[in-house]
Amino acid sequence: MTTSHPDTAPAPGSARNGMLLVAGSLLALFGLANEPSAQDGPAAPQTEVLPIGGYATADSNNRMIAVTGIDITGASILYLVDTQNPHIAVYQASGGSGSTQGVKLVGARRIDLDLMLDGFNDKSEYKYKDLEKQFEGLPAGDPR
Repeated sequence: MTTSHPDTAPAPGSARNGMLLVAGSLLALFGLANEPSAQDGPAAPQTEVLPIGGYATADSNNRMIAVTGIDITGASILYLVDTQNPHIAVYQASGGSGSTQGVKLVGARRIDLDLMLDGFNDKSEYKYKDLEKQFEGLPAGDPR
């Protein structure tokens, strides 16, 4: 359930309302397209839309994670992560006049190999491989 706060809500008729409407519509259409039918067996548990900050939301079902927000240009952004067939897709929705309105695919990627990396562009104090060597031979869950 999304709550609205008067101090963070955009002014009526603003371009931001149009962008949020487009992003919300995309999420709604995607949800309807992936709604289980009676043939699919018992319905999955209901999910809850989580507001993140002022203009971002996140939702998920048994297959997809969807996160919306506003990028630095003011355009709405939709991130979709397929958790069963590991892919990510990023869409940008822009409002304004008829010539500038639209939805475009910003990027997409298969991420199964990315998720297998021990580290990439990792600025941590301890690297995974070094920690693995340090804890080698200890029983799982040992606090040492």
